[in-house]
Amino acid sequence: MDKKVKKMAEINSDKKIKSKGRKRKISSKTDYFLNQGISYIDYKDVSTLRKFINRQGRINHHQNTYLVAKTQRRLTKAIKRARQMALLPYIIVDQTEEIKK
Repeated sequence: MDKKVKKMAEINSDKKIKSKGRKRKISSKTDYFLNQGISYIDYKDVSTLRKFINRQGRINHHQNTYLVAKTQRRLTKAIKRARQMALLPYIIVDQTEEIKK
């Protein structure tokens, strides 16, 4: 009986090690909004929202922003609201591209 328990413990410990290698946990310390103590992401705060938009005007992926899924969803909603209210552009066009046309 003891041998079976030891084998099960070894198998379980191996699984824990493997799963730790694949998955990376993002802590609240890396999340910008949790770190700053911001509970509500305001769509009128354009300067904060611009940090999470790339040069083309797209919303950055959660792997690049290091946000928790909950705050990433709130950020997306806030950016979309700001776009609808014309506080943020849908697409950012470079001046050089416009001149070429």
